[in-house]
Amino acid sequence: MEDRRVLVTGGAGFIGSNLANTLAADNDVVALDDLYLGTPENLSDDVEFVEGSVLDDDLPTDVDVVYHLAALSSRQMLEENPREGARVNVEGFVNTVEQARRDGCGTVVYASTSSAYGSRTDPSPEDLDLEASTGYDASMLGRERYAEYYSDFHGLSLAGMRFFSVYQGYGGNEEHKGTYANTVSQFASKVAEGVAPVLWGDGTQTRDFTHVTDIVRGLELAAEHRLDGVFNLGTGESYTFNETVALINDALGTDVEPEYEPVPLTNYVYHTCADPTKMKEATGWEPEIEFEEGVRRVCAAYQ
Repeated sequence: MEDRRVLVTGGAGFIGSNLANTLAADNDVVALDDLYLGTPENLSDDVEFVEGSVLDDDLPTDVDVVYHLAALSSRQMLEENPREGARVNVEGFVNTVEQARRDGCGTVVYASTSSAYGSRTDPSPEDLDLEASTGYDASMLGRERYAEYYSDFHGLSLAGMRFFSVYQGYGGNEEHKGTYANTVSQFASKVAEGVAPVLWGDGTQTRDFTHVTDIVRGLELAAEHRLDGVFNLGTGESYTFNETVALINDALGTDVEPEYEPVPLTNYVYHTCADPTKMKEATGWEPEIEFEEGVRRVCAAYQ
């Protein structure tokens, strides 16, 4: 994508800042963020930063493309404050898209969620029947319903991206997320310190870990192709938490054994795996960073 004016909400956060920095090489990029988990330090000098909320009335939506990545992005956040979660995740989405529509922007790419697939060892295609097992699921599926409305009634192109376990490591722009960072990043930080990472259950749960670089490419392609509907961004391969810790030990040359604790959550998702076929067929996108290489990149910050 080149020579476009782009708004990235949540643009100082983990995924948003990686996207904004990449796009700024060839585009005019504005990053909007309320700095709840983001920081302007994540952004390159080529990105224009605006501090603000997606609930504001005067968003900088006079752009060619809106990437709406702002969200309270975890189950825990929604359980602690469900009303605020609904406001930010649903009302904030509608507010942003409506202002973009009024300003003449017809292309929106937004963050949805893969967690609503629940626990599945088989690859999950987009056309599965989904249930909202958590408030977070409900809020993000609410985005998808509103996106259908804006597409059908107003003719906008809205691509909902269902991310699978996005990681980069504390050596990148993920560090500011702290305890909300991906488990790969948290495990690597602990192992590098010689501290046993804590795994829930017996460590055999699996995740489809997807490097943020591949996520950014997918987001860029979604706008270039003006995709409409929902699309998975995941590798189609899953690794257990035990395997993840072993790969981290291999990368760091350490031998730190994990500790195990009972799973403290109801409706805990034990397994995730994407079916990325739809995205590949629509854009040619495929993940390029295999998990072993991704773990090495995470661990490079400690070597």
